Amino acid sequence: MLTLLTFGDSNTHGTCPIVAEGDYRRLDAETRWPCVTKEALGDKWSLIEEGLPGRTTCFDDPIMGAHMNGWMGLKIALSTHGPIDLLTIMLGTNDCKALFGNSARDILGGISGLLAIAQNAELQSRHGGYKTLLIVPPAIVVTGIFSASFYGADRLSEQLSDLYSEIATHWGIEFFDAGDVIATSPVDGVHFEKEAHQTLGTAVARKITKIL
Repeated sequence: MLTLLTFGDSNTHGTCPIVAEGDYRRLDAETRWPCVTKEALGDKWSLIEEGLPGRTTCFDDPIMGAHMNGWMGLKIALSTHGPIDLLTIMLGTNDCKALFGNSARDILGGISGLLAIAQNAELQSRHGGYKTLLIVPPAIVVTGIFSASFYGADRLSEQLSDLYSEIATHWGIEFFDAGDVIATSPVDGVHFEKEAHQTLGTAVARKITKIL
């Protein structure tokens, strides 16, 4: 049995596009992209979903809380679960919130820290070695309920693909651009529609079969 650990934010959790504040809906297990990926990979795989809505690469959220810091979350996840065979990381969307005032290079620093944790010799040894797949989220569209909190995030998020690709090459890990196959929902510009989850999950499964 091979084990896949998907580490991310609300789009790994399966949060539906949001229309109004307080609207919380999560897609079912047949629809969420990690589950679609696992189904496509087949019975020899098991899945651990680690998607936390609001999670950043490494920033404590002053409103949602310090537990949104992905550096700590990844260390906890890798110390809790295991052994795993493949880790996916898809973060950076929430780092684009205006309240953080981040540049693309600031976000790259957060990703670099996540990869340093993921590739740490002690953690790799704990799991008997695993592969890491870095996924850059699709670009944000500033619209709907998140227009204020994601002010400027469209221009910022568009800069991330090349930087993620470069850092993945530097670390010698696999890279996938989700924006090549899906786009964010026109409802809120951040989350994914059901069809996008299906498309992304299938595409990630194809990528994984080339890795392992």
